[in-house]
Amino acid sequence: MQFFTLAENALMLQLGDKVNTALHQKLRHIQKSIDRLQNPAIIETVIGYTTLVIYFDPFQTSHREIKRILSHCIDQTSSMINSQPSTIHQIPVCYEDSFSPDLSYVATTNGLTKQDVIKRHTDNTYLVHFIGFSPGFPFLGGMDLSIATPRKTRPRMNIPKGAIGIAGGQTGIYPSSSPGGWQIIGRTPIELVDLSNEQSTLLRAGDQLRFYAISKQQYLEWSGGKRSK
Repeated sequence: MQFFTLAENALMLQLGDKVNTALHQKLRHIQKSIDRLQNPAIIETVIGYTTLVIYFDPFQTSHREIKRILSHCIDQTSSMINSQPSTIHQIPVCYEDSFSPDLSYVATTNGLTKQDVIKRHTDNTYLVHFIGFSPGFPFLGGMDLSIATPRKTRPRMNIPKGAIGIAGGQTGIYPSSSPGGWQIIGRTPIELVDLSNEQSTLLRAGDQLRFYAISKQQYLEWSGGKRSK
């Protein structure tokens, strides 16, 4: 466990240097403990794979006080791990050719068939470590590393909304159309961002999800914008 001063109004806690579910769960509990304090001097908490950054008003508090609050929350949450199950989302994905331009490449790179890649991609339960890159984009842990594939050397100028990609040992979902260099292996009809809802993003850090395969016809018949249940 280490503390780093990032700026006059930011302190970072780092727990270890390897991504794992137990570590992330502890970070989530610490974040929730801090948020429950509703301390007016704390502006925002931002979670990463192994880090938690606290942004605060330097006119109301100090790095020393934030470090004291963090240390107290760490002590408090040590006994809370595994006490609260996270939300599990079921995400439909069409892996057929018109939605998976890089599925063959991922399969060939790893000495697998396309069906092998689909099976291994849908077999696991994934943890949402954090949301970033673009609004609603989930960085997921738990992918089978036998389908890990480097990201593209030249990113595409436009990745369609709902595209499912692989980059190294990570998989993720593009919530909106954007440039990107991930290897695209499928697409979901699920909307990840809905600004008309109080919770504008479907997924939040700490949630879990599973992918399941659907046909192209099922994808086309899916009523636009349905969220998973």
